[in-house]
Amino acid sequence: MKNFETKLTVYKNEILKKGIISFILNRIQKILDAILLLVILSFKPKHPFTFNKKNYFYSLSRYNYSWKNERSIEVPLIYEYVLKNKNKNILEVGNVLSHYYKVTHDIVDKYEKSSNVINKDIISFKTKKKYDLIIAISTLEHVGWEEVPCEPRKIMKALPYLRSLLKPGGKLVVTLPIGYTNPFLNKQINNNKLGFSQVYFLKRISLLNDWKQVSFSEVKNVEYNTPYSNANAILVGVIE
Repeated sequence: MKNFETKLTVYKNEILKKGIISFILNRIQKILDAILLLVILSFKPKHPFTFNKKNYFYSLSRYNYSWKNERSIEVPLIYEYVLKNKNKNILEVGNVLSHYYKVTHDIVDKYEKSSNVINKDIISFKTKKKYDLIIAISTLEHVGWEEVPCEPRKIMKALPYLRSLLKPGGKLVVTLPIGYTNPFLNKQINNNKLGFSQVYFLKRISLLNDWKQVSFSEVKNVEYNTPYSNANAILVGVIE
């Protein structure tokens, strides 16, 4: 009974704040999401996606709605690199993987508070440690761009700095959304100016959040939030 009363209070507050129409549309969206999730859960586990000739199973977590956005492929792809470097020095920029797996590696995130997270801007993060692997899942596009003052070119400082933290033979692997709101970043991606030694692309191809590895020519004009919400294509960049 108490839980019901609590939910009722939350609903009343939402109606007062956003209006009855917004409340109804939000409930409809939740119902549609639930139906879509049921369809995906019955279909996706049997149909992996392929990246560099290796099959991966989609992440279907409810956290951050990974089952309906780019996290569904970013998380398993990057976690595979973590598994390959088990018991080695690993740094993650942006606290992502810990929401899906139990991890023990170093994590730097400027904003997200957690006992296992170092709250530093990546440029001001100082360490004497050198890493075998550095990873970042859809994080570097925010560096500088969503800060005050805005510094769209800051990513051009962040990538070389991260590279300097690698051990000899170490590897930096990042994912970036194609067509994000940062025009400077988009230009660097289009002109292949981010300094990656290897670059790969994946594109979303269906409402059910299916993804396929493609060439750059197939994603260069892809827009963020169109036709599906969030990223409709991602870059996987490697520096080694």
